[in-house]
Amino acid sequence: MGLVHAKEPNTPNIQQNIHSKKLRNFQKPESSDSNNINSSNHINIEGVKARVDKIFVEGLGRTKDDIVIHCVREMFKARDFSAVLHTATKARQQLENLGCFRNIGVYIDTSKGPKSTPEGLDVTFYVKEHKRIVGGISTSVGNNSEGNLIVGLRSPNVFGRGERVQCEYSYGSRKTDNISCSITKPLFTMRNSSISAGFFQTGSEWPWSGYRLVDKGLNVDFQFNSLPLIKHNLQWEGVIRNLSVTSRTTSFDVREESGPKLKSAIKHSVSIDQRDHKIFPTSGSYFVLTSEFAGLGGNVGFLKNDALIQTNYSIVKDIVAQLVLHGGFLKGIGGKDITAHDKFYLGGPQTLRGFQTRGVGPHSDGDALGSDIFWAAALHIYTPLPFRPGKGGFGDLFRTHAFVNLGSIGNFKFDDEILNNLRLLSTEMRLAYGLGIALKLGEIARIEVNYCIPAMWKKGDRLSSGIQFGVGVNFL
Repeated sequence: MGLVHAKEPNTPNIQQNIHSKKLRNFQKPESSDSNNINSSNHINIEGVKARVDKIFVEGLGRTKDDIVIHCVREMFKARDFSAVLHTATKARQQLENLGCFRNIGVYIDTSKGPKSTPEGLDVTFYVKEHKRIVGGISTSVGNNSEGNLIVGLRSPNVFGRGERVQCEYSYGSRKTDNISCSITKPLFTMRNSSISAGFFQTGSEWPWSGYRLVDKGLNVDFQFNSLPLIKHNLQWEGVIRNLSVTSRTTSFDVREESGPKLKSAIKHSVSIDQRDHKIFPTSGSYFVLTSEFAGLGGNVGFLKNDALIQTNYSIVKDIVAQLVLHGGFLKGIGGKDITAHDKFYLGGPQTLRGFQTRGVGPHSDGDALGSDIFWAAALHIYTPLPFRPGKGGFGDLFRTHAFVNLGSIGNFKFDDEILNNLRLLSTEMRLAYGLGIALKLGEIARIEVNYCIPAMWKKGDRLSSGIQFGVGVNFL
């Protein structure tokens, strides 16, 4: 996105100052051409004394000076050239995170002027702001093998401090549609934090359970980091939920839940991601815990917890073992309703391979009803394609993998002992294994084509033995 250009320090005295120059055009000095750098010259910058005398920001228009100062002021604490480069890179990343600029360059030169200091440096940030209104059409991949067409319109940096207004309309291949508008405000008093508020309307069809769902509501979202690697998301959502049946053959158990309901819920999620790659990691772990409390008004009430942990280990070069554990628990409160959409489901290429989507657990007349407790686990061995075709290029987007999936789902009986419930979940276990090929789609999704062999199942489960295809963001 941007380049850091540095000139060898000269001698130059003491004024720590930040100058913002409001230029219409984005310009770079001729000496910033990285093609002129002689790669044969190596300079050891460790221990070279240096400090930042002045910081210039050129290209500012509607962006306010105070947020820019907040991003770059750490550079004044640097006392050697290595620290200057490190803080300059960090400052550029913080400027990018504001969402105000579409291009950022950094130029470091020796300090000039009557008040320059020995070992002093001048640092110039060349920025180009986003247009006031930005729009576009794009596609995305969601879970349940669904593709989405997205039409978006946003206005970045509305009031000059990183505020963003965004409206989107999306239509999915599985008859889902979504309309949303929100305004987001970055918060500079906390690490990587922001607050947003908006309204939305979503429509989705779930043929495996025989219902269609339309949600209309408001939400307020607060994101922050308590530590550099620990991310939090705190959200309130108020929604009118209307569930309707999709056909005459929809089961009576699903029909009982049809009609409008009012849900008011607070949701909190905390995650730690230490993986070296999100799609095909070779090392590191990932953990996420989501808790939701519904019942602050309305006629829907429950407490829901969902946890996932993934760990990756390189056995030998290019061969990676991955272990994933996933589980959740749902409990109704206050005698209020629990809608079918809030329950847990198991089965499908993203959750339990070898079974159809929502094909594991309670069913009524062929419709999946969901449950209030589940667990699932998976062990994978990932390797490159045999004989490494396309190594270093297109072939690196593929992985072959052998897997073993197992899990169970059921309804927790509160009048029974906990051990009896746990024993039920262990004896009702499902198991499948197989081989497959995975293809990375960008940095957020992947495609899997697997040959699955179900080994353990229960009466009423819907199997998917043989070739199974899946597209999604999150896979077990």
